[in-house]
Amino acid sequence: MRRIGIPVSDTEPLPRQPYNGPDPYGHAPGPYGHAPGPTPGHGPYPAPAPAPAQAPQPAYRPARRERPRDGSGQRRAALLVQSVGDVAAAILGLWIVLYLLDANRANPFVEFVQGAAEWFGWWAQDIFTMDVEGLRVLLNYGLPALIYLALGHGIATWLRRL
Repeated sequence: MRRIGIPVSDTEPLPRQPYNGPDPYGHAPGPYGHAPGPTPGHGPYPAPAPAPAQAPQPAYRPARRERPRDGSGQRRAALLVQSVGDVAAAILGLWIVLYLLDANRANPFVEFVQGAAEWFGWWAQDIFTMDVEGLRVLLNYGLPALIYLALGHGIATWLRRL
Protein backbone atom coordinates (compact mmCIF):
# COMPACT_ATOMS: atom_id res chain seq x y z
CA MET A 1 0.00 0.00 0.00
CA ARG A 2 1.37 3.37 -0.94
CA ARG A 3 0.20 6.65 0.40
CA ILE A 4 1.61 10.04 -0.46
CA GLY A 5 4.77 8.54 -1.75
CA ILE A 6 5.67 6.79 1.53
CA PRO A 7 5.98 3.01 1.32
CA VAL A 8 4.03 1.35 4.17
CA SER A 9 3.93 -2.28 5.11
CA ASP A 10 1.67 -4.12 7.51
CA THR A 11 4.44 -4.50 10.09
CA GLU A 12 6.06 -1.11 9.78
CA PRO A 13 4.43 1.92 11.45
CA LEU A 14 4.16 5.27 9.79
CA PRO A 15 7.11 7.57 10.50
CA ARG A 16 6.35 10.40 12.93
CA GLN A 17 6.10 13.74 11.33
CA PRO A 18 7.11 16.67 13.48
CA TYR A 19 4.53 19.42 13.85
CA ASN A 20 6.20 22.72 13.23
CA GLY A 21 3.14 24.92 12.83
CA PRO A 22 1.78 27.36 15.37
CA ASP A 23 0.13 25.93 18.48
CA PRO A 24 -3.62 26.61 18.17
CA TYR A 25 -3.97 26.89 21.99
CA GLY A 26 -1.00 29.14 22.72
CA HIS A 27 1.17 26.51 24.44
CA ALA A 28 4.90 26.36 24.13
CA PRO A 29 6.13 23.43 22.04
CA GLY A 30 7.11 20.32 23.98
CA PRO A 31 10.48 18.54 23.88
CA TYR A 32 9.51 16.54 20.77
CA GLY A 33 8.45 19.52 18.71
CA HIS A 34 4.70 19.29 19.31
CA ALA A 35 2.48 21.09 21.73
CA PRO A 36 1.64 19.39 25.04
CA GLY A 37 -1.98 18.43 25.80
CA PRO A 38 -4.43 21.11 26.72
CA THR A 39 -4.69 22.26 30.31
CA PRO A 40 -8.12 22.40 31.94
CA GLY A 41 -9.96 25.55 31.01
CA HIS A 42 -7.97 26.09 27.83
CA GLY A 43 -8.53 24.68 24.41
CA PRO A 44 -11.61 22.79 23.28
CA TYR A 45 -12.42 21.34 26.74
CA PRO A 46 -14.11 23.59 29.30
CA ALA A 47 -12.87 23.78 32.85
CA PRO A 48 -14.67 21.46 35.29
CA ALA A 49 -17.55 23.06 37.15
CA PRO A 50 -16.82 23.95 40.77
CA ALA A 51 -18.42 21.76 43.42
CA PRO A 52 -21.75 23.17 44.61
CA ALA A 53 -21.76 24.72 48.04
CA GLN A 54 -23.44 22.51 50.61
CA ALA A 55 -25.47 23.71 53.54
CA PRO A 56 -23.91 22.98 56.92
CA GLN A 57 -25.12 19.68 58.35
CA PRO A 58 -26.31 19.40 61.96
CA ALA A 59 -24.12 17.43 64.34
CA TYR A 60 -26.66 14.57 64.62
CA ARG A 61 -29.51 13.84 62.30
CA PRO A 62 -31.44 10.60 62.68
CA ALA A 63 -31.86 8.69 59.46
CA ARG A 64 -35.36 8.93 58.07
CA ARG A 65 -36.49 5.97 56.11
CA GLU A 66 -39.23 6.40 53.58
CA ARG A 67 -41.79 3.65 53.39
CA PRO A 68 -42.11 2.11 49.97
CA ARG A 69 -45.39 2.80 48.21
CA ASP A 70 -45.19 -0.20 45.92
CA GLY A 71 -47.69 -2.37 47.79
CA SER A 72 -45.09 -4.53 49.50
CA GLY A 73 -46.94 -4.16 52.83
CA GLN A 74 -50.11 -5.49 51.26
CA ARG A 75 -48.23 -8.42 49.78
CA ARG A 76 -46.70 -9.23 53.17
CA ALA A 77 -50.05 -9.08 54.92
CA ALA A 78 -51.57 -11.29 52.22
CA LEU A 79 -48.75 -13.79 52.59
CA LEU A 80 -49.21 -13.86 56.37
CA VAL A 81 -52.97 -14.46 56.13
CA GLN A 82 -52.51 -17.14 53.49
CA SER A 83 -49.77 -18.86 55.53
CA VAL A 84 -51.92 -18.95 58.70
CA GLY A 85 -54.77 -20.55 56.74
CA ASP A 86 -52.41 -23.07 55.13
CA VAL A 87 -50.85 -24.06 58.48
CA ALA A 88 -54.27 -24.51 60.10
CA ALA A 89 -55.46 -26.66 57.20
CA ALA A 90 -52.24 -28.70 57.26
CA ILE A 91 -52.58 -29.44 60.97
CA LEU A 92 -56.21 -30.48 60.53
CA GLY A 93 -55.30 -32.65 57.55
CA LEU A 94 -52.42 -34.24 59.44
CA TRP A 95 -54.73 -35.12 62.34
CA ILE A 96 -57.18 -36.76 59.91
CA VAL A 97 -54.36 -38.89 58.45
CA LEU A 98 -53.00 -39.83 61.90
CA TYR A 99 -56.47 -40.79 63.11
CA LEU A 100 -57.29 -42.87 60.03
CA LEU A 101 -53.92 -44.66 60.28
CA ASP A 102 -54.61 -45.37 63.97
CA ALA A 103 -51.51 -43.58 65.28
CA ASN A 104 -50.37 -44.12 68.88
CA ARG A 105 -52.19 -41.40 70.87
CA ALA A 106 -49.71 -41.65 73.72
CA ASN A 107 -46.98 -40.29 71.44
CA PRO A 108 -46.16 -36.61 72.24
CA PHE A 109 -46.22 -35.59 68.56
CA VAL A 110 -49.63 -37.20 68.00
CA GLU A 111 -50.90 -35.55 71.20
CA PHE A 112 -49.67 -32.17 69.97
CA VAL A 113 -51.29 -32.56 66.55
CA GLN A 114 -54.57 -33.72 68.13
CA GLY A 115 -54.60 -30.76 70.55
CA ALA A 116 -53.83 -28.27 67.78
CA ALA A 117 -56.49 -29.80 65.52
CA GLU A 118 -59.06 -29.60 68.29
CA TRP A 119 -58.09 -25.96 68.89
CA PHE A 120 -58.45 -25.06 65.19
CA GLY A 121 -61.61 -27.10 64.65
CA TRP A 122 -63.49 -26.57 67.95
CA TRP A 123 -66.29 -24.70 66.21
CA ALA A 124 -67.02 -27.57 63.81
CA GLN A 125 -67.03 -30.46 66.29
CA ASP A 126 -70.03 -32.74 66.07
CA ILE A 127 -71.53 -31.05 63.02
CA PHE A 128 -71.68 -34.51 61.55
CA THR A 129 -72.68 -37.32 63.92
CA MET A 130 -72.17 -40.70 62.33
CA ASP A 131 -71.67 -44.23 63.54
CA VAL A 132 -68.45 -44.70 61.58
CA GLU A 133 -65.69 -42.92 63.56
CA GLY A 134 -63.33 -42.50 60.60
CA LEU A 135 -65.96 -40.76 58.49
CA ARG A 136 -67.00 -38.57 61.44
CA VAL A 137 -63.39 -37.39 62.00
CA LEU A 138 -62.88 -36.89 58.27
CA LEU A 139 -65.93 -34.65 57.95
CA ASN A 140 -65.68 -32.83 61.30
CA TYR A 141 -61.99 -31.91 60.76
CA GLY A 142 -62.02 -31.82 56.95
CA LEU A 143 -64.69 -29.14 56.76
CA PRO A 144 -62.69 -26.62 58.90
CA ALA A 145 -59.56 -27.45 56.89
CA LEU A 146 -61.32 -26.58 53.62
CA ILE A 147 -62.83 -23.44 55.14
CA TYR A 148 -59.42 -22.28 56.45
CA LEU A 149 -57.90 -22.85 53.01
CA ALA A 150 -60.69 -21.01 51.20
CA LEU A 151 -60.76 -18.08 53.64
CA GLY A 152 -56.98 -17.75 53.82
CA HIS A 153 -56.50 -17.71 50.07
CA GLY A 154 -59.59 -15.58 49.44
CA ILE A 155 -58.59 -12.88 51.95
CA ALA A 156 -55.01 -12.95 50.64
CA THR A 157 -56.24 -12.42 47.08
CA TRP A 158 -58.44 -9.54 48.25
CA LEU A 159 -55.50 -7.93 50.11
CA ARG A 160 -53.28 -8.14 47.03
CA ARG A 161 -55.88 -6.35 44.92
CA LEU A 162 -56.20 -3.36 47.27
